[in-house]
Amino acid sequence: MRRPCSRRFFKNPSALVGGIILGFLVIVSVVGPAVVPYSPYKQDTSIKLRGPYAEHWLGTDEFGRDVLSRLVLGSRYSLSAGFVSVGMGLAGGLLLGAPAGYYGGLIDQMVMLLCDILLAFPGVLLSLAITMALGPGIYTPMVAVGISSIPVFARLVRAQFLSLRNAQFVEAARSQGASDARIVFKHLLPNSIGPLVVQSTLRMGSAILTTATLSFLGQGAQPPEPEWGAMLNMAVPYFWTAPHLVILPGLAITITVIAVNLLGDALRDFADPRTRE
Repeated sequence: MRRPCSRRFFKNPSALVGGIILGFLVIVSVVGPAVVPYSPYKQDTSIKLRGPYAEHWLGTDEFGRDVLSRLVLGSRYSLSAGFVSVGMGLAGGLLLGAPAGYYGGLIDQMVMLLCDILLAFPGVLLSLAITMALGPGIYTPMVAVGISSIPVFARLVRAQFLSLRNAQFVEAARSQGASDARIVFKHLLPNSIGPLVVQSTLRMGSAILTTATLSFLGQGAQPPEPEWGAMLNMAVPYFWTAPHLVILPGLAITITVIAVNLLGDALRDFADPRTRE
């Protein structure tokens, strides 16, 4: 007897651990900023650069701001960056990959040429070039990472549509007079959801890390916004005198990316028919 899909999925230790951590982070990003004991922006130089103690559980930064409050608010920015940038990349990939895979020919060649040009640049370098062109800001890295993700999704959508466009159920729909739009949205796209969800989850970890990298380089969130990468950038001069300012944001980024990657690996294993019982 086959076990329910959800039960089989969460039997995977990676899915369980990744899901719990990511779920906790999502809850923290939603409700945390409303319940933290201090404002992430309130300065008190009389207690600056203190390590963890009773009143400030994770210490204070160079301006006496509560590190815990800033980390909690930073989780909202980092998770939003992952969801928004992946959503942009997926939407752009569908717009380019769907006609390329369904129609082929010149459209396919032009789309693949564009994707090859974009993929010729390392993802971080391409994102950095886009942020420098747009100017630094809290939303700029999301746009940059989203654009750099488009060719990845476009190639995946194209491959899925190429493998499905001559399938029997598609030919049956054509023989009944179904339009191209109906075939794409009713038959091809629903049958491509699985790989797209897996790729989106795996891409999200990379998007969060790249966004933090851009902010660390000064091309993302600007002070006093408590984005994790920007917090790391501001903490570098205090590495030896206040190491918690470097360790804590770095740890937050690491845990988040690991959780997303664990969930993505579990989804990939679950979607592979060879691993199903």
